[in-house]
Amino acid sequence: MTSTAISAQGSVLSIGTGSGAAKTISGISLGNPTIITATAHGFANGDVVTLAGLTGADAAVLNGQTVSVRNVTTNTFAVYIDTTGKTITAAGTATSATFTAIMNVRSFSGFDGSASEIDVTNLASVAKEFVLGLVDSGQFTFEIDYDSDSAGHVALRSKQVSGVLSNFKMQLPDATVITFNAYVKKFSLAGGVDAVVRSSVDLRISGAVTGL
Repeated sequence: MTSTAISAQGSVLSIGTGSGAAKTISGISLGNPTIITATAHGFANGDVVTLAGLTGADAAVLNGQTVSVRNVTTNTFAVYIDTTGKTITAAGTATSATFTAIMNVRSFSGFDGSASEIDVTNLASVAKEFVLGLVDSGQFTFEIDYDSDSAGHVALRSKQVSGVLSNFKMQLPDATVITFNAYVKKFSLAGGVDAVVRSSVDLRISGAVTGL
């Protein structure tokens, strides 16, 4: 049988470095996912937006959230936040994050976390019993050929120094878009005879990974 494997060649990793224009939210359909109407928003699946200005008793569920958009149509998009039974009124904005590509990526691995185990064994148990708790999305690591003038490399170093949580996006050659938030935990340099300078970067993911 012919392999259906996805080639890693052509994958693009990007870091969030700014914001685009705010788009007006004119409608909202509550549920899971939540469907948001913003006329001619121009977003694509996998874009990252920050929601603001929504009203209603439960508006805090969405306001301030930075999320990946999915199921895009010309005038609507979905966000995977459960608003079933909530009271939220449309009148806010969705502002997209802008991304800078991280050049010269040689290899990557990650999303290696797991759910915590909660021991629920009691005196009536005949063996150890567990339920799963929250999922820890783990780390994402990659190696790059270092370029001190590359905007993506400069952004990585800046985020490591500042300790600020950042948006990241990985686009695979089959159009899969994976988005996540992470801290730049490590940014090291290494070199040698007949070798280019390389950096090993560790990202500590915070929150959910979207698109896997």
